[in-house]
Amino acid sequence: GPSRKLELFPKPAGVEHVTLESDEVTSLCPVTGQPDWSTVIIEYAPDEHCLESKSLKLYLWSFREEGIFCEALADRIAQDVQAACKPHWCSVTVIQKPRGGITITARAKTGKPA
Repeated sequence: GPSRKLELFPKPAGVEHVTLESDEVTSLCPVTGQPDWSTVIIEYAPDEHCLESKSLKLYLWSFREEGIFCEALADRIAQDVQAACKPHWCSVTVIQKPRGGITITARAKTGKPA
């Protein structure tokens, strides 16, 4: 089931940049309680560890019952990725599918991109 624990594995020597993307992320609008559908793009420069994708799937799934704004979701994921695998930098983009004719795109960053 859903989990907030991000699993890691040792970074292969030549890997400098990793992008993980899911277009199946749901959360709840904190104002209306209606579901929001989002695409989440996580980019990072691994230091010693990489994120394991199955645990990321369960992590993203954990937001489906949570009331959270798009901007806060981007920041929360970026902070959690930074805490879990301690990359040189991390950028998280959340693109929320339109509701009421408005699409929201929010980006949060940690660290310093090279």
